[in-house]
Amino acid sequence: MSKPTFSRRLAVAVWGEKAESKVERKLVAKIDAVILTYCCVSFFFNYLDRAALANAYVSGMQKDLKFVGNQYNVVVTCLTVGYIIGGPIHAVAIQKIAPRWWFSTMCLLWAGLTMCCAAAQKYQDLCVIRFFQGMVEASTYSGTQYVIGSWYKPEEMGKRTGLFAASGMAGTMFSGIMMTAIYKTVDGHAGLAGWRWLFIILGLITIPIALFGFALFPDLPETTTARWLTTEEKELAVSRLPPKRNGAGHSIGWDLIRRVLLSPAFYVFTMLWVVGGALEAFSTQSCMLLMMNALGFSVPQKNTYTLGITAVGIFCTLLTSVLIDFSGKHVPWGLVACGLQLIPCIILLCWNQVSVGAKLAAYYIAGSAYMIQPVIFTFANKTLGKTGDDAMRAMTLYAMNSMSSVLFAFWGLILYPATDAPRFFKGTIAMLVVSVVLALWIIITWRLEISINKKYLAAIEQSESRGKEEGLHGDGDGDDEKGYAGTGEKGVPHSVKEQPVATVL
Repeated sequence: MSKPTFSRRLAVAVWGEKAESKVERKLVAKIDAVILTYCCVSFFFNYLDRAALANAYVSGMQKDLKFVGNQYNVVVTCLTVGYIIGGPIHAVAIQKIAPRWWFSTMCLLWAGLTMCCAAAQKYQDLCVIRFFQGMVEASTYSGTQYVIGSWYKPEEMGKRTGLFAASGMAGTMFSGIMMTAIYKTVDGHAGLAGWRWLFIILGLITIPIALFGFALFPDLPETTTARWLTTEEKELAVSRLPPKRNGAGHSIGWDLIRRVLLSPAFYVFTMLWVVGGALEAFSTQSCMLLMMNALGFSVPQKNTYTLGITAVGIFCTLLTSVLIDFSGKHVPWGLVACGLQLIPCIILLCWNQVSVGAKLAAYYIAGSAYMIQPVIFTFANKTLGKTGDDAMRAMTLYAMNSMSSVLFAFWGLILYPATDAPRFFKGTIAMLVVSVVLALWIIITWRLEISINKKYLAAIEQSESRGKEEGLHGDGDGDDEKGYAGTGEKGVPHSVKEQPVATVL
């Protein structure tokens, strides 16, 4: 056999080995084309909208709506509170309402609410609009993580999660470019300020992706009715994944509450993203933008220079997602993310000794914190997928995001208020603490993963032993009836679905 070419080895390292069967390769290509496209583009617009608030604030909205003190932070917090409330609602809704209808409807609603921001006449108007936007937009991030975990094999998740996270960051980057272009071209057109045009245009360009979702989104493997998938592909979509277990799956009600609250994974992964989300605070709290505003940079400079943070974030996120799938490990890359954040902290603590250029460089390096997203959510999806309990996995993923938003709601007000610009001394000290705490919690999560893997493998061995015993008694010809309708991860027989969820949790 000839030695693989460099381009072939590079392709495998970046995108992984191709599936052995032609049917599976075609299935993966199709779900990439539809699911990944919809999720990435919708998240792009989601983050485009969020970033637009900061760009609008420094491009005339602050003056037009007469913002004073920490009112900007209050508006951001209103969206966050809506986000927190919306999370559990979406987690339960997608167990009973087809994701195609639910996600697409939410996308259409936030397009309308985005355009409503252009009509705001005072700061209180924005508080109300952004609250409801938060409730609606809460469907996107954790919902997509849930869908990725529902359609892809564990070894396929890292790169898809990374692409999804990067698409949101691209939305943040494009917001600055878009605001700069609008400010230079249509500011004052039809009597409207440039920042108002920004919200109108954002709302209008979001509508097509909602229509795309209504038409093509395939729901979940076990419930899909997508016409663009063949019957064979629909069956393969289910059989190639870790199996669902009897008594769990999409069941909700009091039993779901019991399953969630009694699962150590729920608490460990929720806290992991609470602290992990705080690692991104220098970027998510728009510290560099607020610093530049306080130091008197021009509007074009403020909207352009900050793009470097997003560029660093996208590069680090995509690189990390490839490394996760290539190595099969999460812990090392999580620890790297924590270590990198110590560099900007040291630079910013030497505020009076370093130049403005060094401070800008510190915030660019801080953009590497975004690499923690594929680390944590691939970690969670792979581990929770082995429980076979989709409803519990959905609740945990949404809880991770909602509880992270709880911290975000007051984290910015206390540690990164606009009035602390340009220095953010308290926030820098907090970042040092967060980096250390997150590194320790990653180790705790790793220990939990080892425990769950042991129980998962034990359940597999038990089911295989039972299958062999049944075969010895002459029952071996009815594999499909016994649960061998296919194989899951690494050839795991689907008979393991007969094991109770508690054996893995």
